[in-house]
Amino acid sequence: MVYITEDLIRRRAEHNECEIFSLEEVSLHQQDIERIEHLDRWCRELRILYLQNNLIPRIENVGRLKKLEYLNLALNNIEVIENLEGCESLQKLDLTVNFVGRLSSVESLRHNIHLRELFLVGNPCTRFEGYRQFVVAALPQLKSLDGTEISRSERIRASQGLEEVRRRVAEQEQEYLRRRAEEKEEARRKEAGVEEEKKERKPGFDGRWYTDINNTASPESEENKENRELKENPKNLEEDEEQREREFWHTPCSFTPESRLEAHRHLEEKRRAKEKGKEKKPKAPRTLITADGRVLNINEPKLDFSLTEDEENNTIILDLEVHRHMDTSLIDVDVQPSYARVTVKGKIFQVVLPAEVKPDSSTAQRSQTTGHLLLTMPRAEGEIKVTKTIPSPPRVCQNRRGGGLSEDNQRKNNVPERLEVDPSKRTAVDLAIIVPRQSAKEGPMEASRPAPPPAEDHFSEGFSQSVRQPPNCSSCDLHLRHWISDKRLAQSRRGWPEICEGPSI
Repeated sequence: MVYITEDLIRRRAEHNECEIFSLEEVSLHQQDIERIEHLDRWCRELRILYLQNNLIPRIENVGRLKKLEYLNLALNNIEVIENLEGCESLQKLDLTVNFVGRLSSVESLRHNIHLRELFLVGNPCTRFEGYRQFVVAALPQLKSLDGTEISRSERIRASQGLEEVRRRVAEQEQEYLRRRAEEKEEARRKEAGVEEEKKERKPGFDGRWYTDINNTASPESEENKENRELKENPKNLEEDEEQREREFWHTPCSFTPESRLEAHRHLEEKRRAKEKGKEKKPKAPRTLITADGRVLNINEPKLDFSLTEDEENNTIILDLEVHRHMDTSLIDVDVQPSYARVTVKGKIFQVVLPAEVKPDSSTAQRSQTTGHLLLTMPRAEGEIKVTKTIPSPPRVCQNRRGGGLSEDNQRKNNVPERLEVDPSKRTAVDLAIIVPRQSAKEGPMEASRPAPPPAEDHFSEGFSQSVRQPPNCSSCDLHLRHWISDKRLAQSRRGWPEICEGPSI
């Protein structure tokens, strides 16, 4: 059952900016409405109201619409004309193809002094003898009945024989009401029979019918048998449905409000069954990774892509041709060590990578020109090629006599490191570090004074006189220091004063 709701009226009031308090015209046709309600409280300014082709059985809740000029109630289930006295401005009333059988109810429209047009075509009362004469005489304000203009002479003739026409109309009305009561009783019995038939056909607790209590067959075997028969003969169900449909529409019946409701319910059930058949079954969840841990390649969005390996940068590049005008917020990227997954508008694209990558170091970029998605994934294994190498000079480590400390030991002992000179650059002995420079206090005579003759070395008797010369290798200052130390020791033995001063050791 469909009700008149505020949301329904607002959707039908788009021409009035969805405002219903000032609405002057609204169309509620073909909505399967079964009752008129709320309109007299929500839409007081209504002038035109369309309610045709519904299931309305009674005219009600329109008495407060003082400005209503046109009311269309064609193709409904109305049997009596009533409750229109309050519609003071009503000028046109359309009751085409309803079930108005009480012709005397037309006299209730006398209070609608502005009523000019009335349509009763297709109602049972139009088959009454003297129908038009009675309506013309009962409603002197009418200008047109069933689309035919009422002339002055016709109105005079109708008013002259009104009493006789009224008596005949009353007799025919009573006969119609008697038949109508029989039709209602027959419809009630038919509806009860259908319900009993449904109860009889209702299955048992296990969904089956049992007719023989001594049947020893198991329910499962019977059910399997029925299912097997349905599978073997799938057309039987369709044929039965077509036969019932044919019987329903070809069986003669009287045109009554009950038969119209029955036809409506039948069509509604058929429509629901059709919609239920068209409902898409929920898809089974797609398997992305198998039970044994194997990753599958999936391309649900059906996008072109290219997967390349950059040997120079030791990376794997995935170029996914995403649609150019798609919003980036609809794309989700997930990079794993062995595969990459991209979700585009809920559809999954997944590809297995040829080598293990580093997800944390991977990057995703979107082209503003083509819209392509570029994933750059560095490899996690393999040889890493260095594009540019910086040579470092070898460090020479010199040891003291008999083997000194190594470089690591020097660092541990906090020995300061000195600048080392390339030995290949030195070609002769530097005597500046052996012979001292002349001081400013010394005179020219002191500077030119000859050295005393060497004294005899009594300690060196019996030993060969071998004078050590300064080393010519000039590898470093350390050798020179050793040579000066030996020279001083020899001078002290001979009793000579020191003739030179070297750098302090």
